[in-house]
Amino acid sequence: MTASPTATASPTASDAASAPRLLLLDGHSLAYRAFFALPAENFTTAVGQPTNAIYGFTSMLANTLRDEEPTHLAVAFDVSRKTWRSERYAEYKATRSATPDEFKGQVELIGELLDAMRVPRFAVEGYEADDVIATLATRAADEGFQVSIVTGDRDAFQLVGDRVTVLYPTKGVSELTRFTPEKVLEKYGLPPARYPDFAALRGDPSDNLPGIPGVGEKTAAKWINQFGSLDDLAARADEVKGKAGQNLREHLESVRLNRVLTELVRDIDLGCGPADLAREPYDLAALTVLLDALEFRNPSLRERLFAVDPGAAGEQPAAAAEVEISGEILTGGGLAGWLAEHGTGPLGLATLDDWKLGAGTVHAVALAAAEGPAAWFDPSGIGEEDERAFAAWSADAARPKVLHNAKGVRRVFAEHGWDVAGITMDTALAAYLVQPGRRSFALDALSVEFLARELAQPADAGGQLAFGTDDSAEAEALMRQARTILDLGEAFRGRLGEVGADHLLTDLELPTSALLADMERAGIAADRAWLERLEQQFAAAVQQAVTEAHASVGHEFNLGSPKQLQEVLFGELGLPKTKKTKTGYTTDADALTWLATQTEHELPVIMLRHREQARLRTTVEGLIKTIASDGRIHTTFQQTVAATGRLSSTDPNLQNIPVRTDEGRAIRRGFVVGEGFESLLTADYSQIELRVMAHLSQDAGLIEAFTTGEDLHTTVASQVFSVGKEQVDAEMRRRIKAMSYGLAYGLSAFGLSQQLSISPDEARGLMDTYFERFGGVRDYLHHVVEEARAVGYTQTMLGRRRYLPDLTSSNRQRREMAERMALNAPIQGTAADIVKIAMLRVAEALAREGLRSRMLLQVHDEIVLEVAPGEREPVEELVRREMSGAVTLRAPLDVSVGHGDTWESAAH
Repeated sequence: MTASPTATASPTASDAASAPRLLLLDGHSLAYRAFFALPAENFTTAVGQPTNAIYGFTSMLANTLRDEEPTHLAVAFDVSRKTWRSERYAEYKATRSATPDEFKGQVELIGELLDAMRVPRFAVEGYEADDVIATLATRAADEGFQVSIVTGDRDAFQLVGDRVTVLYPTKGVSELTRFTPEKVLEKYGLPPARYPDFAALRGDPSDNLPGIPGVGEKTAAKWINQFGSLDDLAARADEVKGKAGQNLREHLESVRLNRVLTELVRDIDLGCGPADLAREPYDLAALTVLLDALEFRNPSLRERLFAVDPGAAGEQPAAAAEVEISGEILTGGGLAGWLAEHGTGPLGLATLDDWKLGAGTVHAVALAAAEGPAAWFDPSGIGEEDERAFAAWSADAARPKVLHNAKGVRRVFAEHGWDVAGITMDTALAAYLVQPGRRSFALDALSVEFLARELAQPADAGGQLAFGTDDSAEAEALMRQARTILDLGEAFRGRLGEVGADHLLTDLELPTSALLADMERAGIAADRAWLERLEQQFAAAVQQAVTEAHASVGHEFNLGSPKQLQEVLFGELGLPKTKKTKTGYTTDADALTWLATQTEHELPVIMLRHREQARLRTTVEGLIKTIASDGRIHTTFQQTVAATGRLSSTDPNLQNIPVRTDEGRAIRRGFVVGEGFESLLTADYSQIELRVMAHLSQDAGLIEAFTTGEDLHTTVASQVFSVGKEQVDAEMRRRIKAMSYGLAYGLSAFGLSQQLSISPDEARGLMDTYFERFGGVRDYLHHVVEEARAVGYTQTMLGRRRYLPDLTSSNRQRREMAERMALNAPIQGTAADIVKIAMLRVAEALAREGLRSRMLLQVHDEIVLEVAPGEREPVEELVRREMSGAVTLRAPLDVSVGHGDTWESAAH
């Protein structure tokens, strides 16, 4: 299996400068180094996919492409540990540890990344990545290429020559040392061609290749230089004196085998050659979607990666070249006339604005029509007639408008006194319905993916948005955004029809967007003094926990330092070891909870209390900071974050507030009824997700449990455990409650065992008993996964899809994760759709009946309203009626309502 290095003429400086440049990477080697260089706990997606190896590999690749500027590129991967080397020597790499679970699946995703970058990748059965690299490098050098090889395997040093350089990682994957023939000679004292002889004598523990006892690198290099080659050394082994010579002679057979295994193969039939590896422009759409899915939000990484796209400096895609706009900058009038001429048909609208409440200023507006006419204006620079004309156009439901993030536009326009009606398309919401799993709905990313069009951002020289100028470049950029929004809207109409989601946009998401904008502007009143007292209480509790922790171990230490906490827990106190990580034994909340149950030491309990109190303090501090000048907190609702359709909130995140703890209730006491209103009303559905599961599964027993009007979990427990309802104790009820909700969230037997602190076998038995009684639920859960595997997506009652391509993944971890999502998405998604319908029905009924009460919040499926004086009874009746009538389920919806002066006292 050996092959001799091919002699090539040394290139001159001019030859090297003009020669094509081939960059070869050892994919597995670099991914594995990246995995250990970056902590997995800091690189995990929302669905639990570790991405540290992918991120590190991508960052290294971007930097190397920038520095090396290759004209040709390829990446090689190992297929498995079964190669010609393991067939020749069964113990080859046999001592290597099992691949960490967190690493599994990441190489597959790196392959997807390379495909999106249109980078050729090779994996040949029976060979290692180094053999593929050796084959390509040898051929490329013979054909006049300059070759750079990035690998963490030192065997590649044998390939170094006048035309071949090895870039060897010396610090993770962030620093690469350049190995030329001179560098190899300096490092090992011999030329690259003799490196396999040297490595054979030295041995390689990582490959489980034994060395010669007492013979290190210096001795190995000395012998090779003295005798010329390993073959010559073996022939004259008797000349080596002393113990070293005796050991050499005793281990000659293993050394000769090492030499065979160390030599890289240079003649694999790859079906293509170096000339076929020319770099190609990225598939920008696929790459953007993948980066979003991996949640790589770091702008630096994206900038570096896209900066080395071979297509970046070339011509724009044809679609971009075809777009023509005839733009007008309207600075001193003319807007009314422009709208009269072009404003009857659909217009795309883009804004430059600052939509923080109290400073909601629109700095520029751009409009664009389909045939090319476009206009830009600064609202502060137009006259009264133009402003009246624009306000009338904006509020006219008969004038179709296409926006991106309509909620934000509505909110900031409202600060100017402009209503917005006639929105026929929101391109962010449309993209969300078409691709609910993506992590970014930025306009520029959607433009690249769906229109193959690069989109410039209006900016000044410093890269910041330049508000309120009449600069023509900025105006043109904003007008092109408006045209892009219009064109995207047209593209999405077809896409929405293809996935059956057009009605979701028109009937649900767009109306919800308008309602959320009103709710954000209204906000909810806050009791600053109460929240400040709470913050002080939590701060005192944090300090008390610090004092107790120090006392429990007899000295001070930093509770926020994982390293110091590890030393205290596992070193000084000798507590049982938790899960091993790169930085030591984990001290996360699960680990501390386990330690608290396994030991009698008080420190784990104190640490859990410290972290909880610190989290609560941070939550309250965040609330205080967001109280606006009107004394109210104005959260921002997010429609496009959760792939299931659930709403979330940010700035502040109101879902961070605990619901069932005393501390959480104390925080909710800081949200109060506002001036001019009588009380707060809260309403939510009782066990909505379990009712949805009963409806979708059509399980008669579960439906009956709901329709009897008795306590669901007690009724189900009596059926599962075959006892009378009066015999169901608290533990039985607790287990059934955890089971029921767990099934709706795709909980495994192991997960249930963790929740209930029972063995996995006991949990599995409990699930089997449950399914024996409720066979409809079992059949439904099985059917929904298999159907999703067949079609590629799940679907709610209303037709909202969630795409799960990993259901057919060969990687078990990713496949099982997708299966859990498939179990949960139809149930949670249907519940989310029902809540949105209920919100819209309540808001419409309030307006229809002329009531002044208003909706303020939607958090964890709970709706919070502010009730105007004298409207309590009609509002409660209205809320119950509209919410219970949102949809018809086999297990009827049940609405709970409460009233009070604070969010906490209005609980029910």
